[in-house]
Amino acid sequence: MAIPLEIGIREAYAAFGRGDIEGYFSVCTEEFSFNVPGRGALAGMYCGKSGIHELARKAIEISSASFCEEVEDVLVSDRYVVVLAGQHLARNGQPKEYQTVHVYRLEEGKLAECCEHPRDQALFEEAWGVISTP
Repeated sequence: MAIPLEIGIREAYAAFGRGDIEGYFSVCTEEFSFNVPGRGALAGMYCGKSGIHELARKAIEISSASFCEEVEDVLVSDRYVVVLAGQHLARNGQPKEYQTVHVYRLEEGKLAECCEHPRDQALFEEAWGVISTP
């Protein structure tokens, strides 16, 4: 049986998938941060609503609005939430697919911080592209 926080998180992911950033942010603290690892085009720390809007903007731009995320499972404890997800997109007309894990830290029952952990970092960076350095 799903618990309220799990249901809220699944609804937030569905909102993000529709482009409803406010809906996603409804389960987050005001200071929420999302950390994307690596050297890829999405790598970086995104803070607050403006940061999540920027992350969404980049994902839409790079994927030509083809990005799709499927929640496979949600694991909830008193301090953490773990979301297992499959992600699909097309970049430069080529289909890309990978698996990732989002580890959230909770504060007062809301998502305060997320660290993304792609199951295969090289595949993740190949999907989104790597920012070239001079």
